[in-house]
Amino acid sequence: MDTAIRCGRVGLFPNQIFHPTPGDRYPPYNQWTSRSTLMAMPISGLGKGAGVLDKPVIEKTSPGRESEFDLRKSKKMSPPYRVMLHNDNFNKREYVVQVLMKVIPGMTLDNAVNIMQEAHINGLAVVIICAQADAEEHCTQLRGNGLLSSIEPASGGC
Repeated sequence: MDTAIRCGRVGLFPNQIFHPTPGDRYPPYNQWTSRSTLMAMPISGLGKGAGVLDKPVIEKTSPGRESEFDLRKSKKMSPPYRVMLHNDNFNKREYVVQVLMKVIPGMTLDNAVNIMQEAHINGLAVVIICAQADAEEHCTQLRGNGLLSSIEPASGGC
């Protein structure tokens, strides 16, 4: 089923616009100078599926700036890193749990307690595995709150 395009009093179908026949009473190509101008014309909603199509917005970035898509893609493609929490004799267990919940997004109380216990018993615990940039940020924040922390590549066995 073709969707009609109303131009004044003349009902036109897409095939008439792009492939007019020689005997057409109102040839549409006399009204518009280019096909791109015609494509920008809104289509009235006369039947199922009819509507206005918006022109896609193409994001242009300067040479030194990455687009948001490139940043997300690079985070997904970068190798994973482990954020490690080291045991220390300075901070109370409750404080370590509070800092873990504050610094690591989505950290629950149960997970924070388990990580703190593992670091206390074994001397070392994995806090989170994430992209290198995020791992560096988490490590810096943990250190800024007085905890001993490091990062290492997550490649080779978890």
